[in-house]
Amino acid sequence: MHDAPRTDPWYRTPLRLLLGAALIGAGVAHLTTQRTEFRAQVPSWVPLDEDLVVVVSGIVEIALGAALIVLHRHRVLVGAIVAAFFVAIFPGNIAQWSERVDAFGLDTDTERFVRLFFQPVLVVWALAATGAWRAYRARRRPTES
Repeated sequence: MHDAPRTDPWYRTPLRLLLGAALIGAGVAHLTTQRTEFRAQVPSWVPLDEDLVVVVSGIVEIALGAALIVLHRHRVLVGAIVAAFFVAIFPGNIAQWSERVDAFGLDTDTERFVRLFFQPVLVVWALAATGAWRAYRARRRPTES
């Protein structure tokens, strides 16, 4: 993917940095204080040790968050990868709802269901905050002859 245009809107950088910090915070929580809560989100059908999934996903979140913050020049590519990561972990949210798993204070079916609608927001946030969506659309436009 090509780099984002140099004329980014004023809000793009703060949104990118905020998302990077949030990912780092979530990754640290995976490895420390919220480890049990995150283990509860690993779908029962995942054939791996729950703790391993939580540790690896926490490390990935820290790496992605750091990349969002420091790899400004490659933010479009990083944004696409972060969005793909959010899509990849969405089955965990669906499993929490469908398997009726209480975690993170979500202890009703309605609360778990409503949470599902926040994952697409994260995907859009990653794409918008890095210019990845804009770069994708620019590549898809037919070139004028």
